[in-house]
Amino acid sequence: MEFVVSAFVATFVTLPILGYIVFFTVAKQMTKNHRRSVRIAMDLSTIFFIFAVNYLIMVIWNKQLFWVLMLIVLTIACTVVLVHYKVKQEIIFPKVLKGFWRLNFACFFCTYCALVLYGLVTRILRVLLF
Repeated sequence: MEFVVSAFVATFVTLPILGYIVFFTVAKQMTKNHRRSVRIAMDLSTIFFIFAVNYLIMVIWNKQLFWVLMLIVLTIACTVVLVHYKVKQEIIFPKVLKGFWRLNFACFFCTYCALVLYGLVTRILRVLLF
């Protein structure tokens, strides 16, 4: 059982889009609501995208920059709190958390896609030119 769980986690960290698709499919079957299923899948797969970005940075540049990613997450949190306070004049904690987590998804999803493309292009060019 332990092996199965670790295999799923390793797969979702390596391919977080697959995790997103699995979470979306399960949520869609359970809720029958497309919009809600997308949100649930985003919320559940965000952590996998964060770790996948860290993994891609390690593979591409051979550097451990997890602390930088955590600083980015902290900066996003501060930004969401400040913007929410400026707009609402109060902090509604559940809404701030939701906005923070979904903004993390957007940032790390885009970063993941950019790093995958960069990694593929550099590997292909390295093979073709050398």
